[in-house]
Amino acid sequence: MNTVVEAAALLGAGAVAGLVGTAGGITSLVSYPALLAVGVPALAANVANIIAAVACWPGAALASRVELERRGPWLLRWTPVAAVGGAVGAALLLSTPTSAFALVVPFLVAAGSLTLLAQPRLAARRQRRRTRHGGPAMPTGLVAVSLYSGYFGAGSGVMALALMLLTVDGNLPKANALKNMLIGAATVTSAIALVLFGPVDWAVVVPLAVGMFAGAVLGPRVTRLLPANVMRWGVALLGIALAVELLVHPES
Repeated sequence: MNTVVEAAALLGAGAVAGLVGTAGGITSLVSYPALLAVGVPALAANVANIIAAVACWPGAALASRVELERRGPWLLRWTPVAAVGGAVGAALLLSTPTSAFALVVPFLVAAGSLTLLAQPRLAARRQRRRTRHGGPAMPTGLVAVSLYSGYFGAGSGVMALALMLLTVDGNLPKANALKNMLIGAATVTSAIALVLFGPVDWAVVVPLAVGMFAGAVLGPRVTRLLPANVMRWGVALLGIALAVELLVHPES
């Protein structure tokens, strides 16, 4: 495979990853295996994937202006929390063996996917008990998901989407838009740390990032158009597939 073909493949994979990720939250299901397929080693692929995913943030923001209307104060409150979590996750990635966390990741992704499927029932129960928007679930969950997003990221969008639906907004397109902004903030700080201190293969980052931006512009629009149940089941099933893949091939 020559360089031009590899770049074209990563551009296409990035577009699909950006669309799928900002529409629901499984960016790495497409982008991470694509990096491995063109011969990038596992750690370098993880670093490149996180840095390229920064491009999803502005793309999703442009496409989600309707859903994010009047959410400025909320985002100002919680975006810094996500950003700090992403930075801590990057520090862990650079200082700890990835094999230690690889054992837990599939179960976290599966738990987020199953929570997404159970969200309507869980939300109804919380509504009856009048516990929506209250308690420590939102800040605790956001710190955990942001830290994980900065560390590895595969499936973090599913976890964040489930968290938003359960604790902030039961409307899937709006919850998805908030998820994209928070995961974006975590990704940016993680990427900055990785650029400064980690090994970065810019030859694969650039085409992947360009593709991700293009896909991210479309993702929120897809979420807006498709029925919520279709999106919920599609994202959850992709998440479960990713969990199985990570369980069978933890180092891939």
